[in-house]
Amino acid sequence: MANKNRLRSRDLQGLFDRFIGTDKERLALYEEAIIDFDVAQKLYDLRKQAGMTQAQLAKAVKTSTSVISRLEDADYQGHSLAMLRRIAAALGKRLQVNFVDISPNPASGDNRKRSPKAT
Repeated sequence: MANKNRLRSRDLQGLFDRFIGTDKERLALYEEAIIDFDVAQKLYDLRKQAGMTQAQLAKAVKTSTSVISRLEDADYQGHSLAMLRRIAAALGKRLQVNFVDISPNPASGDNRKRSPKAT
């Protein structure tokens, strides 16, 4: 396998190869999970950088604390652009969406490290 060390840790790579491997359905689920985690982590990080609690952000966005909590949960898959725009505005940010090329094997590298090519 030419691209054996896709992940930083050999142990993680072994687990990836064992449980995901080249199965297209599992690869797709893995990629979705990475995206969900990234969105949740970015929302959490931005809120913390702004020095806000979930309740304060919820008030600024005119929603409930449970909605903010759900959005910061990596298992949540219901992000809407409208809500993300509202949160961005409340945090003094602008929402930006990028579409990047997919590598031949989606797990072969971190697309966030590549220069995005917007389409």
